Amino acid sequence: MTPEMKALIDRAGFVSRSNGGMYKNKVGALVAAARRTGAMHTLDTMSHFFMSMEMILVGRALGVGRDKGDVEKDEEGLMLANALGQRMAWLLKKLHG
Repeated sequence: MTPEMKALIDRAGFVSRSNGGMYKNKVGALVAAARRTGAMHTLDTMSHFFMSMEMILVGRALGVGRDKGDVEKDEEGLMLANALGQRMAWLLKKLHG
């Protein structure tokens, strides 16, 4: 996770708490792209943020690639992202009809 992404998560947490928990009961999903390492830490950090904000976590998707554009060739990662999108759409439909 880049320092900028972590700073964004930290700032969003403070803003949410200052505004009565604006992310509470919102639906969220974790998506990360990795080159070599760090993806699990990134997903874990985002998961902790969602849970501390009392969000509804739908799942996660992870893509792997070494060079620019390689993640788009990661068939398993694309399948995970597609399934995640379908799960999120299903849940949102159940919640909001």
